Amino acid sequence: MFKAILLSRNADKTTHAELTTLDDSQLPDRAVTVDVSHSTLNFKDALAITGQGAVVRTWPLVPGIDLAGTVAASSDAAWTAGDAVVVTGWGLGENHWGGLSQRQRVDAGWLLRIPAPFTARSAMAVGTAGFTAALCVSALQRHGLQPGDGEVLVTGAAGGVGSIAVALLASLGHAVVASTGRAHESAYLQGLGARRIIDRATLAAPGKPLQAETWAGVVDTVGSHTLVNVCAQTRFNGAVAACGLAQGGDFPATVMPFILRGVTLYGINSVFVANPLREAAWALMARHLDLAQLEAMVTEIGLSEVIAYAPRLLAGQVRGRTLVAMAR
Repeated sequence: MFKAILLSRNADKTTHAELTTLDDSQLPDRAVTVDVSHSTLNFKDALAITGQGAVVRTWPLVPGIDLAGTVAASSDAAWTAGDAVVVTGWGLGENHWGGLSQRQRVDAGWLLRIPAPFTARSAMAVGTAGFTAALCVSALQRHGLQPGDGEVLVTGAAGGVGSIAVALLASLGHAVVASTGRAHESAYLQGLGARRIIDRATLAAPGKPLQAETWAGVVDTVGSHTLVNVCAQTRFNGAVAACGLAQGGDFPATVMPFILRGVTLYGINSVFVANPLREAAWALMARHLDLAQLEAMVTEIGLSEVIAYAPRLLAGQVRGRTLVAMAR
């Protein structure tokens, strides 16, 4: 028997979330059973738990797009009991039962071995948010962005993706500018390596199709008018990696930055990514993320606290990463 958060849909199609007790017979019929020691609470998880977004595709469902722990049993020869593993994406918490459970059963191909120096705990301090940030940074690197090219902007910088993007880019030697609506987090962001802070309000309203060339590269977690404005402010032949929609899913833009300045917009999907690319992203973080700095981003809660905590995340009251300890 083990504890898990289970989402169900009521007759009126509202979502009901509860912490409940399950057993192995209720787990999906998949190859690898994992004893989950840590998971996370992400924006998508909070939407699913509160019923505020169309995240859940099958009912009932255990939410949680991340998990880390040890293999308990496997019918696949690639994995044996005791292996330390991490899973992010692949539809966990959307189409498949996810990580907010003390035990879970997953496909063998979804697993990665936790790379040194990470543990299960620090791997979940990274989680999908850090993995997404690493994919964004990798896209900018492939584009040719080099330290010294100019300032690199991170929007939504105090959030999970933004925090790790700031830390990664700063560690790589870039001049990082952090955009946030939380002025009181300036010291936190400077501690991660941001050289200066700007108010997100300067980017949030409709702006001109082309604006002063400012950014050598951008990691955008916000979308909507913010994404439009950062594209309009990106330098000639610069690049923007877009991975979020905290402000909105709309993109009320013109083609001007793309055809007059050669700006490239990279869309970052962190759910369905081939394992070689996953391993490269984790290797980038293993080399360039300081574990003490990572710990500074973390707020730890227990599995029993997740349901009550989810609305705070949606309200923008949580900075950095929310780590979920399964034993609590």
